[in-house]
Amino acid sequence: MKLVSFVMDGEPGYGLVVDKEIFPATAAFRERFGDLRAVLAAGAQRELPENIDAALPAETDLCYLPPVVQPGKILCVGVNYRAHIAEMGRSVPDYPVVFTRFASSLVGHRTRLIRPSASPQYDYEGELAIIIGKAARHVSRQQALDHVAGYTCFMDGSVRDWQRHTGQFTPGKNFDSSGAMGPWLVTADEVPDPSQLNLETRVNGTPVQQGELADLVFDIPALLEYCSTFTELQPGDVIATGTPGGVGAARTPPVWLEPGDVVEVEIRDIGTLANPVGDEAGAGRP
Repeated sequence: MKLVSFVMDGEPGYGLVVDKEIFPATAAFRERFGDLRAVLAAGAQRELPENIDAALPAETDLCYLPPVVQPGKILCVGVNYRAHIAEMGRSVPDYPVVFTRFASSLVGHRTRLIRPSASPQYDYEGELAIIIGKAARHVSRQQALDHVAGYTCFMDGSVRDWQRHTGQFTPGKNFDSSGAMGPWLVTADEVPDPSQLNLETRVNGTPVQQGELADLVFDIPALLEYCSTFTELQPGDVIATGTPGGVGAARTPPVWLEPGDVVEVEIRDIGTLANPVGDEAGAGRP
């Protein structure tokens, strides 16, 4: 199943995507479960196909939201592909490099990303993200995938100079509306082996990143085992798994995202997350 969140006529909603059509959850179902995070927490996603209204008309004015609108945790993994490690001049880490993003830093599919006024060094990073479906604490890698609700595309927009102010990545990864997630959550039953997925990032239609999930230094079970050791993962929590080589900062000269650009992150069997880039309004740029 493809589970999607959106705003229509000013009201948030969610539902299913089937053959490119969106079928919203019924009002009665939404009264029971206010958003997809609540659906996942109750383990009620299997009930959703029996609780949907007719497909929305193709011309509906709809705004996509991240599949889980307010995750309790958004954990991101840095330098997790060897090609990206090499291009950034880093060493292969002994443990996953984990940092956090805030929900306010993410937008949904087709929504404008914002290049901040504080810096022109706005970079793309295409990734696969895991969405947790069942609470996970001290899980083994053998049991890890049992706790996954599904997968989605992730654009870990990075403001590079702010990322490098110190050894902590957090400032450069959390400018408002600098990243994106979507277009929907594909349930885990449709992706029995996520290591077989491949990823491509495009800017204005030109491929700039390509990667195979099999090339992760720390694979998905390892990340779930590690993260669930230091924190209890809850339904709706997100783990972004890292980006392959080809980022703009590593190119000569560097390639930064500009207003008017369009960034696409495509993952086979998941979908394509596409976002235009805008500029932060009302501020000058040095």
